[in-house]
Amino acid sequence: MKNYQYLTNGILESYLLGLISDDEKREVEQLIAADPEIRSQLNELETDIELHFQENAVPPPPALKFAILDQLNKTELIKRSQDDYSRSKQKTDDTAKPNYIDVEVDDTHIRVHKYWRPAFIAVFVLSKIFLILGLYYYFKANSLEQEINRLKVATEQTTPPTPGKTP
Repeated sequence: MKNYQYLTNGILESYLLGLISDDEKREVEQLIAADPEIRSQLNELETDIELHFQENAVPPPPALKFAILDQLNKTELIKRSQDDYSRSKQKTDDTAKPNYIDVEVDDTHIRVHKYWRPAFIAVFVLSKIFLILGLYYYFKANSLEQEINRLKVATEQTTPPTPGKTP
């Protein structure tokens, strides 16, 4: 009965895909070692899954191999000419593999949504306005402080000494 559960509940498929817990994995491995029917079913499932993945595999772009090899050799990636791509494309057309669109970006600017541009400009302008106002009030406060000190010194010199106090 337990063997039937393993065959029908998808536990063997989960085992092959590595989706089960360690306890279940140990249990399935013990069962495989003990029961030749489950072992044969597991081998059959493994070949079916392998064939399915091979049939539905998507090959990487042909230029990817060269890019990886360049990186492994720690050399600078060379911009490939259009001829390189067309030659590799002709090879793949013969074997009927899917086509890819190669995209190269030579732009060094960051692109943002058009509505963010006025917001960035407004923040920039406001920061400049606040900078100017901050400097203005700093220097105004500084000059007023100097004026107060000058007036204190002037009033001390012009006030007569009060009687009863000795200088």
